[in-house]
Amino acid sequence: MELIVKTVKESILEFVSDSGEGAQTAGQMFGTVSAKMGNGVWTVEIIPAEIEPPHRSRSGASGNRIRIATGPVTNMGETADVVVAFNEQVLYSRTDVHALRPGTIILLEDKWKDDADPEIREQYKTALAEFEELGFVVFEFPLEKECKKILPDPRRGKNMWALGLVARIYQRDMSIILEEIRRKFTRKSQKLVDVNQQLVRAGYDWAAENVPYRFEVPGSKPDQDMVVMNGNQAAALGTMAAGIEVCSMYPITPATSVSHQLAAIFHEVGGFVHQAEDEISAIGYALGASYAGKTAMTVTSGPGLALKTEFLALAVQAELPLVLLLVQRGGPSTGLPTRVEQGDLLSSIFAAPGDAPRIVLAASDIEECFHFMITARKLAETFRTPVIVLTDANLATGQQPFKRPVMLEEWISPPIDQSDWDPNVEPYDWDASTGVSERPIPGQKGGEYVLTGLAHNEKSQVAYESCVNQRSMEARSRKLIALQKSLKPPKIHGDEEGDLLVVSWGSTRGAIEEAVDRIRAEGAKVSSLTLRFLSPLEPGLDAIFKRFKKVMTVEVNYSDDLDDGFVTEESRRYAQLAWLLRAKTLIDIDCWSRVYGIPLAPGLVEEAVRARLSALKTAKAS
Repeated sequence: MELIVKTVKESILEFVSDSGEGAQTAGQMFGTVSAKMGNGVWTVEIIPAEIEPPHRSRSGASGNRIRIATGPVTNMGETADVVVAFNEQVLYSRTDVHALRPGTIILLEDKWKDDADPEIREQYKTALAEFEELGFVVFEFPLEKECKKILPDPRRGKNMWALGLVARIYQRDMSIILEEIRRKFTRKSQKLVDVNQQLVRAGYDWAAENVPYRFEVPGSKPDQDMVVMNGNQAAALGTMAAGIEVCSMYPITPATSVSHQLAAIFHEVGGFVHQAEDEISAIGYALGASYAGKTAMTVTSGPGLALKTEFLALAVQAELPLVLLLVQRGGPSTGLPTRVEQGDLLSSIFAAPGDAPRIVLAASDIEECFHFMITARKLAETFRTPVIVLTDANLATGQQPFKRPVMLEEWISPPIDQSDWDPNVEPYDWDASTGVSERPIPGQKGGEYVLTGLAHNEKSQVAYESCVNQRSMEARSRKLIALQKSLKPPKIHGDEEGDLLVVSWGSTRGAIEEAVDRIRAEGAKVSSLTLRFLSPLEPGLDAIFKRFKKVMTVEVNYSDDLDDGFVTEESRRYAQLAWLLRAKTLIDIDCWSRVYGIPLAPGLVEEAVRARLSALKTAKAS
């Protein structure tokens, strides 16, 4: 066997299988091992929409994409270099989204060519011919046959054998892999640890003798301690680091694993996870805990936010601190439960009965998922208001290494003040400049008051007088003004002025910055900017925007495309951040967005940005 060895700066590997065959676990472990070897890593889970989808189908494809590199990685990249597929049908799901290219190496389970069902044999034969026509390099391997040498049911071990296969191809450190297996399975049984380690070694040894492909992606040992995790894990750990004491939620994809992570370890720091009977009772429970003086949060996704809006408004009216982690997914309604979208921005800011201003911020990478939970807790309790932290399915399941946080005492919420309440201070003694008032806690002598969701005065007495309603509205709005005054203008990625500025929020940052860097390398005057605070918006945007000839947003929510002949400037619907920025700045801000249900690739963004630059050049020439 003649080895084909390539040393590359980066590579993209995919595992894809039927649901339940463990391809996601294999991908996560490969990503973790690569990060521990000093590679930059970004992973994207491939998740079917159905809980139990049909086997051997495009819709049932499950797995993981792992992009590893010599340097930092911030997005999923372009097309895959290597794909491990447990059957040929799930591969079609990857061609449907243009995840593969001519030259992609397909490592394909070969059991189907001899299947007892003639229809399956014919499907396999047809697929091989089509893959060859598409230019893929198909390498068949006997996955099930080799697994049966170790355990009777290969479905329980295919993923670990396949992990060993690619570990040899990518020359991964076997000692790190074996340790990761021990860490993952040791709570279940030592027998399970032993079997999985045996499977990995078997796949590794088989590849050494039979697979001619080798990729070397050099890593570099970081000069500081690092951790690797996904966004939901980071948010859960950030919850603990913030000193939040209560998490109340109802399970919903893709947010549920936040509570799973917390349920496993929250009790070790005195925290409590409550699984409510529905979304409404989950936020109600959290607000009750907040009223009692606890630091509380709830976690949900888009459909859950819709159900929580009445209680969100209660939190604003009653001025109860609350952190709400919103892990966005495709919509509307049930929509795309396992796919990514940024469709909840406007509803996060505005959805409520009446005017109910709240703070909204968005994480743009895994590290920010951790730190923004701490920031949100501080803001919620400082301003006595709900704070929404936006992430999405891309961040929720994507792994990335980042600097190990060093715990600071200032992160933790302070002890409850149970000293006697000053009888001269009202429950809503609104400060004229900040709108903030001191928070009474039940149990404080003299601090008793009746909480209400009705319009009320400073004494928390129901009050329908016009002047009182106006004054209370001003106080609640003043909080956002006070917060905005404390913020700094956002940093620009690239030059401070130029032809085009690309504005974004959330998990699109990595793909956008990579695309912008490619174009800037050719001398184009394009820069990008990512907003973290969305309510209130960060200051100085008007001045920044005016330094560029054109400003556009790039988002993963819907907008009408002006290239569609049916759409006019008058009828066009804009992407959500574009709507917001146009209203705030009165500047003609353009937008480009796609809702394919998958993260944006840098190449797709690059194409859109180049088109806008070309239009600018044409307009200038005319």
